[in-house]
Amino acid sequence: MLQPIPIPSQVNTQPIPPSIAAKLSSMRTRIEAFQDRWDQHRAEQFVAADYELVYQTLEWINRHQTQIGSRFLEWGCGFAAVACLADELKWNAHAIEAHADLIGQARKTIRTWPANVDLFDGNFLPGGAPELSLDPTLPSLGHGGQSAYDAWGLELDDFSLVYSYPWPGEDEFHEDVFDRYAAIGALLLMFIGPNEMRLVRKVRR
Repeated sequence: MLQPIPIPSQVNTQPIPPSIAAKLSSMRTRIEAFQDRWDQHRAEQFVAADYELVYQTLEWINRHQTQIGSRFLEWGCGFAAVACLADELKWNAHAIEAHADLIGQARKTIRTWPANVDLFDGNFLPGGAPELSLDPTLPSLGHGGQSAYDAWGLELDDFSLVYSYPWPGEDEFHEDVFDRYAAIGALLLMFIGPNEMRLVRKVRR
């Protein structure tokens, strides 16, 4: 089962190192330019998270939450900004993206950041996970490609912290997948929307 972990309301007041702030500012400029060219790619639905808030939350987790390991995974990473932030915070960062136009942007981010992120072009859902959804139209179910876990020789339960930015209505599905496949003690962090992060830990029933 999943146990909610309250995130302090003042987490967004924590200072962000100038070097990180500069990289996030550059990232936002790149994303805005990408979004302005919707006629040149097929990722018109891409929406960026509040990366400053995500960083502040990750840093708080690093200082205040018990972790079962060092592996970090970003589901549906887009530009891979969060995976790069995880690398900055000394996690062993992994990221998965299925969209052809976004995987190229993710590679560019990792190269220019620079960051040590294991990026995979494929599906972030473990085998059998789609069966947990009662809604066959959820965007996550439309991701094709090879399983990242098979390619890495890992399972979802090898990761200590998973991050996702679910589409509206998908948060419960992401939680169900995490609850089924993650290790006891692992953490799931989701960006739900403006000023809202959700953190849960898998615990024994």
